[in-house]
Amino acid sequence: MVLVDTSVWIDFVRGRSTQAVGRLRVALDQGIVACLTSLIYQEILQGAESEKAFRDFCSFFSGQQFLHPRDPIGSHEAAARLYFDCRRRGLTVRSANDCLVAQVAIEHEVALLHDDRDFQSIGKAAPRLKFA
Repeated sequence: MVLVDTSVWIDFVRGRSTQAVGRLRVALDQGIVACLTSLIYQEILQGAESEKAFRDFCSFFSGQQFLHPRDPIGSHEAAARLYFDCRRRGLTVRSANDCLVAQVAIEHEVALLHDDRDFQSIGKAAPRLKFA
């Protein structure tokens, strides 16, 4: 199982050829479950460029496996700690949402597939975060 970030899913559905999309295609071909979080789902839907795209995204992504924070309060606190730890190390994280995505990956002990520099910073402060 691999948690796939918005940055990869958007390129995937738009047919872009990036290294991360290539890794997603290989994972899917190998039968590895590609999952997402409700926050990633929301970000994907927010990026829809038309009503049809919004409906198509709903149809495709709502059928995927979702990972959720293990604790409705504690997971957010841990995500805030990731953000705080990055900031204390002089690492810039542009999106607090990425900290929550990283925290969910850590909690579920799954690798994160991304194409977003924020996760590289988060990974420096969170050695338990693994990348696909």
